Amino acid sequence: EVQLVESGGGLVQAGGSLRLSCAASGFSFDDYVIGWFRQAPGKEREGVSCISSSDGSTYYADSVKGRFTISSDNAKNTVYLQMNSLKPEDTAVYYCAADLIATMIPYEYDYWGQGTQVTVSS
Repeated sequence: EVQLVESGGGLVQAGGSLRLSCAASGFSFDDYVIGWFRQAPGKEREGVSCISSSDGSTYYADSVKGRFTISSDNAKNTVYLQMNSLKPEDTAVYYCAADLIATMIPYEYDYWGQGTQVTVSS
């Protein structure tokens, strides 16, 4: 059974940091791309970042470049999203997802976690 479990969300003040984790199981982790997405109330789900577990290639949305860093620990089948200099507009439910292709388009992804709430207060 494929499982993606996010953790690490919470409430933080603007300018603060959080590290999200995505623990994956039930599929060949090294063959997949793991993406982070977010969805704020009343808005569409958007791509934040993704990483190829096979070669470590990374991609970022313009809105998070220079502030967020994605990384992968293949030994633990876990992907991290380090979020620094957080802004109130980063407030959303953050999801991780898995797919065979590196893309920032949500509907391309086959497997999804349940999400973790990130709230940034001003």
